[in-house]
Amino acid sequence: MALRAVTAAATGTAVAPRGLRALLSTFSSSFPFNSPSKQVEKPPPAEPSTNLFVSGLSKRTTSEGLREAFVKHGEVVHARVVTDRVSGYSKGFGFVRYATLEDAEAGIKGMDGQFLDGWVIFAEYARPRPPPPSMQNNNTTPGYGNYNSSSYGSQ
Repeated sequence: MALRAVTAAATGTAVAPRGLRALLSTFSSSFPFNSPSKQVEKPPPAEPSTNLFVSGLSKRTTSEGLREAFVKHGEVVHARVVTDRVSGYSKGFGFVRYATLEDAEAGIKGMDGQFLDGWVIFAEYARPRPPPPSMQNNNTTPGYGNYNSSSYGSQ
């Protein structure tokens, strides 16, 4: 390669790259897999509340450990790590409820982006659960799990 460059410099001709460099240099800005042109919209921030959503938890984080970490920033009423039913390990997120909005704000400022059990955690105001889907008229086909239909149990 060095000999080609020296020869090209002496003759004044351009040397086309070979190998992997040649392959990579053929991709231009018109490559179809460049960054997407559409911006992904973030959901609006949650309304301030005393309930915080904490994500990024270690699998070994317990509810007691979560409470101990957040009690430094205010009066914690309740702390819960959501766990897997089978293994009992953390699913990686949990909830902390403070006594006041001021404590909750201090909890977010103090713990968002901090380390807990070796993992960086993120704290934000919890969003309320969406209402469950209505059971009326969702499943009108008799038999397939619709026990409220008139034909259930009659033949």
